[in-house]
Amino acid sequence: MRRLASLLSLIGLTVFGGLTLTSPALTPVAVAQDTVQSIDYEAWNAVALRAEDAVASGQASNVAFENLRSEVVTWRERFLQARDGGAERIRTLRAQISALGDPPAEGTTEPVEIADRRSTLNARLSEALAPVKAAEAAFNRAEGLVREIDKIIRERQANALLKLEPTPLNPALWPEAAMELVGSLRAVGSEVADAWRSDVKRATFRDSLPKTLLFLGIAIILLARGRALMEHMTGLVLDNTSDRTRALAGFMTSLGQIFVPVLGIFLLVEALQSTGLLGQRGLLITDLLPIYGLIVFGARWLALRLFPKRSDVSKLFDPTPEQARAMRASAMFLAVLVGLSMIISSLSQYDRYAPTSIVVLIFPIAALIGLILMRVSRTFSSISRAMLAQDPPVPGARGLALVARAVFLLGLTGVVLCGVGYVNAGLFLLLPTTMTLGLLGLLLVLNELFRDIYAFAGKVTPEEARAALWPTLASILMVLASLPVFALIWGARVADLTELWATFRAGFTLGETRISPQSFLTFALVFGVLYLATRLLQGALKTSVLPKTKLDTGGRTAIVSGVGYVGIFLAGIAAINSAGLNLSSLAIVAGALSVGIGFGLQNIVQNFVSGIILLIERPVAEGDWIEVGGYTGTVRKISVRSTLIETFDRTDVIVPNGDFIAGAVTNWTRTNLIGRVKVPVGVAYGSDTRKVAEILKEIAEEHPLVTVSPEPAVDFLGFGADSLDFQIRAVLSDVNFSMPVKTEINHRIAERFAEEGIEIPFAQRDVWLRNPEALAGGAKQAVITEADDEAKDDATAQQATTDPEVDESEDGAQRKDDS
Repeated sequence: MRRLASLLSLIGLTVFGGLTLTSPALTPVAVAQDTVQSIDYEAWNAVALRAEDAVASGQASNVAFENLRSEVVTWRERFLQARDGGAERIRTLRAQISALGDPPAEGTTEPVEIADRRSTLNARLSEALAPVKAAEAAFNRAEGLVREIDKIIRERQANALLKLEPTPLNPALWPEAAMELVGSLRAVGSEVADAWRSDVKRATFRDSLPKTLLFLGIAIILLARGRALMEHMTGLVLDNTSDRTRALAGFMTSLGQIFVPVLGIFLLVEALQSTGLLGQRGLLITDLLPIYGLIVFGARWLALRLFPKRSDVSKLFDPTPEQARAMRASAMFLAVLVGLSMIISSLSQYDRYAPTSIVVLIFPIAALIGLILMRVSRTFSSISRAMLAQDPPVPGARGLALVARAVFLLGLTGVVLCGVGYVNAGLFLLLPTTMTLGLLGLLLVLNELFRDIYAFAGKVTPEEARAALWPTLASILMVLASLPVFALIWGARVADLTELWATFRAGFTLGETRISPQSFLTFALVFGVLYLATRLLQGALKTSVLPKTKLDTGGRTAIVSGVGYVGIFLAGIAAINSAGLNLSSLAIVAGALSVGIGFGLQNIVQNFVSGIILLIERPVAEGDWIEVGGYTGTVRKISVRSTLIETFDRTDVIVPNGDFIAGAVTNWTRTNLIGRVKVPVGVAYGSDTRKVAEILKEIAEEHPLVTVSPEPAVDFLGFGADSLDFQIRAVLSDVNFSMPVKTEINHRIAERFAEEGIEIPFAQRDVWLRNPEALAGGAKQAVITEADDEAKDDATAQQATTDPEVDESEDGAQRKDDS
């Protein structure tokens, strides 16, 4: 019952916590000031003194301490509102005083009007600071009391866990425990018998008999056939729905396996209580029956979702039929045992059993829970080994193996501790382990539910839903939301969670500024709105305004990028001011941080500054053809840190902006597209050089991209080893087409030279052979003249075969035979 109350309190905290978080932002300053003035500090002092006396004595019970803590927390909330409520007024007065300038130095005066105004503002500031300081002091006092009470309760919890009771394995303790349990059950019967002997009770029973019989009949039907009927209905839904809606429809129908039998339990309880014959113990047991049923049938439903009977249903794991059946049975046994422990605990508290009797009665339940947990661990280990043996291994197999080892260790340790006598410590391991397994299973089922909902809403297949982002994000948020529940399962108090929430709401102090969730949300909201406005302005400039101007593409890009940087900077400043963050006290820290950035991130800062310079000076713009750092290509994007260049091989090269500022950059198209190309050509000796020059000039002039002014020129470079060397120098109106122009000019040169009979020479060599008799027995020396490189390779190969001595000479000089 205590854990159930804790869970319900957690739900209330989650539902109403958000309203509490945002309530200060919705409270007018005037109302906050009224709150500051309306605090009754005398009443608070009485509560604080009472709490301090209780803490000093340490004699109060845990219940008394919890009630006292709740009262102190209520006062602390009022002090927190009062402290934050006057902050805006104080900030306004300080800004007004700062606007008057620094106070006059000693021995000097200032105008009377300014002096009077300064004095008035200082008086108002002192008046505004007084209640805020008082609230701050009271808040700190309440905070300290809460911490001291929490410390006492935690120490008591730790002592209770480590308390050694007599071992339940001692047979001498068993009769007394059995007698006390039987006595409680007999007391239930005695209460019914005593009520039946009362004429009033019998009359009440007779009046409510039709209602009792109706509820009892419906309850028996729902408990006997309800779960089986809902399982059959779930199977029908799975067999008669489409693949896209099959999983979601099956899940929704399967929830009836919980609600229908639990409804039967509620009707059974109503039937029993309507008789008017139950006493206090009977009412105590019947009040626990709905919770007991919810645990049992919920565990049954969860086991069926994790280990379904049908083979055509998608499974989170891949167990054998025997393993699935064993896991379903284990889940049912664990739920029954947990429910029994809850009932025995309630009866023992009501009838005040002896500590030894409680130990004896709880030990069989704890031992069975531990044994079942170890059985579950072995099944998990078998399933994980099968998952790891697949190729590739199933995701999550290692995690399942780790869970199996942890469950086995906790189950064994819990049983041993209970057997020794540390019953509280053993139950602290066994019951939370069981509930943790149930919560983990529920998270897995809900994770699949999110994917099924996404598949249904997005009209995608289950495989596509598993690979989608949104179901994954929803699962992550679900896991984060479950962390408080895990904390409650493992012994955390609701007060611990509320204290954590209160600490989060109170924020923390940074310099002279208190940063709270309210200020953070204000900062995020203002920054998000202004950032969105900046992006919208950039989009409007890029698509609507700048294309209508005479700016080139690079200039438009620079303006859009500059507007983005300025907008983000202004958005940050406006968000800081809106949130009321005073960062002046962080000047020293910011200075030290800047020095650290300067040394540790020198290259990044250099590239960042270089990017700003590139956007302002624009020596390079998008679309330019440049050469930098050994790379040649077209600029595609200039960002703050680097520039993206697309080479002519269609590869992207990311060049740091610092290379553009510190190194040499060749920009072929920055100022204009005009550029010069050079086309070399050689003709054979004996050709008419002037005719060659005229032909080459005509070829250059007839190309449409070659400019008329300046006109192309032909240079006679000189006499080469194999040819007379010429060169065409032509200026193009668009240098981006330099390679196609050179290719076309070379085609025209080949065509005109063929028409005019002008020969384009190639390199020639004379090859002389020594010992020619090695080629054909006793033949005279042969001279083979090789005209090209291919014939020379053949001769060299022949030389390697017959082992003659070869002497090559490019200038044709003859060497005598050494023989």
